Amino acid sequence: MVTPKFYGHTPLDLGENTMPGRLVVIEGTDGVGRSTQIALLREWLETEGYAVEETGFRRSELTGDGIDRAMRGHTLDHMTMSLFYATDFWDRMEKSIIPALKAGKIALADRYIYSIIARARVRGVPAQWLDDVLEFALVPDQVFYLDIDVDHLLPRVLASRELDHWESGEDFLWESDRHASFVRYQDSLLEEFHSLGGQYGFETVDARRSIREVFETLQQRVMTTLDTMQR
Repeated sequence: MVTPKFYGHTPLDLGENTMPGRLVVIEGTDGVGRSTQIALLREWLETEGYAVEETGFRRSELTGDGIDRAMRGHTLDHMTMSLFYATDFWDRMEKSIIPALKAGKIALADRYIYSIIARARVRGVPAQWLDDVLEFALVPDQVFYLDIDVDHLLPRVLASRELDHWESGEDFLWESDRHASFVRYQDSLLEEFHSLGGQYGFETVDARRSIREVFETLQQRVMTTLDTMQR
């Protein structure tokens, strides 16, 4: 990325700046292995001599605590929560992602606007409204989608933790059984991700394979966007 591109309007004071860094996004549902792959990529890139900036959901000092409180209290409707997440994203883009790219770093994003959109769409938030709200987002250099099905996802999640309220979609599905709610919600969420993949040009990676196999695939593909970048 040298001249930044945005999905809609260009935010003030950002469009004319040179950004020699690269923005690489890892997308996918909860439990698919995003955080593990981000950690492996960061270690490898730093070993190769690149400076890395890592960011992810709810890490904004401006909104992180507020989103956590809203989730615990179940106090906000779906559109308001989407605005909360959009604010969190804007704050991280302005204070973390953009400065990293200007400095020539690789910005590794654990989820991006696509997770906000997918989660909101399955809850009935209008797609065009979401696109309008998030049009300020910077277009990444690469977006990797870790693809999995519920049959492979569920055992992974259960091996590490109990199913929780939000990743099971209990805030809007009202199923009597959490397991059934998880399957129904994740099926819908994965379908939305597949739709977004076509819309935004995701590079799909089969996440049903081992951690090492997924990482090696990501390594090979990330290298293609680093060819012209200085260490």
